[in-house]
Amino acid sequence: MTKILAFVGMPASGKSEAASVLRQKGVTVINMGDVIREEVVRRGLEPTDANTGGVGTDLREKEGRNAVAKRCIPKIREANEDFIGIDGVRSVPEVELFKEAFGDDFTLVSVDSPLEIRFARVLARKRSDDMQDISALKARDERELGWGMGEAMEVADLVIDNNGTLEEFNDKITALME
Repeated sequence: MTKILAFVGMPASGKSEAASVLRQKGVTVINMGDVIREEVVRRGLEPTDANTGGVGTDLREKEGRNAVAKRCIPKIREANEDFIGIDGVRSVPEVELFKEAFGDDFTLVSVDSPLEIRFARVLARKRSDDMQDISALKARDERELGWGMGEAMEVADLVIDNNGTLEEFNDKITALME
């Protein structure tokens, strides 16, 4: 059976950094946002925050709140690995679907970080779908909370605070893997 370490957290909380630590250790990581970005491209849209968010909302409205997780499960099974990371869980229905598919081998980790620290990271990372000011980050927080992310964070198996240095956070993720 495949062991899965999945990450949930507000935008720029450190989910992708946690996933990057796994990748550096040779672990395959499925990025749930990439599933949405693939759909954005498939629909012929520009990869902006508005389009990515709109497609994410549209998929969830048309296919259910676990639509993105449904698209990830075949990717996890095809990878056929002993250990996999998932970056970007957004709702309890996604958690429930993963738990149904993988049982106790699925562990959800909430990455917690305050708004001001997250916004500083957004400015530093320069992604195409990123927010340019703190009000846009708050709007994105609200959109993702609307998808049920707050509830998903509450049902996490573990919580990791990410408000220190990058090195401290990476050490926490490495310890978690072991």
